[in-house]
Amino acid sequence: MSRPSIRQLVTPVDVVRVVLGWGAFGALLLAHPLLAPPVPGPLLVIALVGIVAVILVCAFGVVKQAEALAHRLGDPYGSLVLTLSIVLIEVILISAVMLGPGEHATIARDSVMAVSMIILNLVIGLALLLGGLRHRGMAHNGTGTSSYLAMLVVLVALGIALPGLIGDDGAYTVGQEIPIIVLTLALYAFFLFRQMGAQAEDFTEVDERRRTAARTEEPRPGIRQVLAAHRTEVVTRLILLVVTVVPIVLLSHDMAALLDDGLARVGAPVALAGLLIAGIVFLPESITAVRAALNGEAQRVTNLCHGALVSTVGLTIPAVLVIGMLTGQTVVLAESPANLLMLGVTLLLSVTTFSAKRVTAMHGAAHLATFAVYVLILFS
Repeated sequence: MSRPSIRQLVTPVDVVRVVLGWGAFGALLLAHPLLAPPVPGPLLVIALVGIVAVILVCAFGVVKQAEALAHRLGDPYGSLVLTLSIVLIEVILISAVMLGPGEHATIARDSVMAVSMIILNLVIGLALLLGGLRHRGMAHNGTGTSSYLAMLVVLVALGIALPGLIGDDGAYTVGQEIPIIVLTLALYAFFLFRQMGAQAEDFTEVDERRRTAARTEEPRPGIRQVLAAHRTEVVTRLILLVVTVVPIVLLSHDMAALLDDGLARVGAPVALAGLLIAGIVFLPESITAVRAALNGEAQRVTNLCHGALVSTVGLTIPAVLVIGMLTGQTVVLAESPANLLMLGVTLLLSVTTFSAKRVTAMHGAAHLATFAVYVLILFS
């Protein structure tokens, strides 16, 4: 079978998505004076609806490339490409905001909290509910999932729980920041090293591993063999994924000011804007996770969701602490008691859910209920 050419890989629809995403971002830059607060009500609604529409179009393009890469590379490499591309851009944006004008002492804490609730409860809950209803139950790779959850317990504790107990007014001192940065990055790097190397099989689908073990032919080729045989396709799809996902994050960032203005007019809590932004940034990953659940791929759901949160915490906390030290800014990481309780409940629920051999719709319903309680707290 002949390998697809670049013309076959890059379809006209792909080009339209890229042009639409970057064109919308350019239009926002040109219209910046018109969108400075206070924005007239009708213009605010039109801008928000337009941005969301463009993001949705681009999101499906990202999902298309991510699924093609996942099929070609296999897990965990395919899921890792999508996860790291979104998380790295999000970390860069958070860092850019901190380096900009104004005070942003709690931006890392608020971002990690919002992403944690969305990924661990909303996305996983919806995926397990829909996948469980269709397949009655889905098997997952317990060793890989346990590795994710072990990482999350430690990273979340270091990131936004411990500062409130040993820090100064919710922030680490410089003497505390350095070992926290080193420990967080070392643990995250070791996790990636094992996930992409000796323990890669722990992050594959259970059914796929059984089928592979039962085959008499040669085992599935490794990542190096796949890259060597399909380098053009992998590189082309990776570039398409990145250039399609960047406008999503940039548009979401620009939309934050509009959302803040709109939510303030209706009396909604300030934290709701951060939750909505985080949900939009991780929309491609969320769509991919739900589709994987509908296909019965429970391990891909956990690779996407738990992997995204491990990367978010493992990269965001060190980045903002380093920037804080270099610029002299205070980085407040400690969460409120109510949010810490929700994080604790969420992590305990996640461990309980994925300790089962098969995850079901009932597990998904419990996660969705927990997310609903978190939203209730936002409005309290």
